Amino acid sequence: MKRQRILDQDLQRVLNEVHEVYADLSLRPTQRNCVRVKECCHFKLTGRTPYLTKGEALVAAKALRATGRTQLPENPTGACPLLDSASGNCLIYESRPFGCRTHFCAAAGGPYARREVIDLIRRLEAIDVDVAGSGPRLLQNAITDALANSSGGP
Repeated sequence: MKRQRILDQDLQRVLNEVHEVYADLSLRPTQRNCVRVKECCHFKLTGRTPYLTKGEALVAAKALRATGRTQLPENPTGACPLLDSASGNCLIYESRPFGCRTHFCAAAGGPYARREVIDLIRRLEAIDVDVAGSGPRLLQNAITDALANSSGGP
């Protein structure tokens, strides 16, 4: 029981650290033409899928659980599995991954220049090392594993 409490505290620390990276990114607004048309979310269309570190995947898994889901929804259209088919909105928008926040696709104005966010990327990579991650992984795989390997967290 005591061991689980320590794990929960560690998980909460990791979640907080990832959210701090996201908050720091929000202080660096860059002109984009994204009006949430969600074209970037259609991976099959864009040919681009975000990669997540383990810390980001844990944040996404926690947010997905908060919607009442215990597994990543399937999306046969090739769109992001986090794009709700009924509403067309991101299921975890406030906890969306770094790649989504930095507009990895051309429809949103293209990605942030790496030099503009390299310090934040390095912080996410350091968190990944801290939680024994294996580097950035395809969104679907990273979130599926985070859902399977964590208890739901705080």
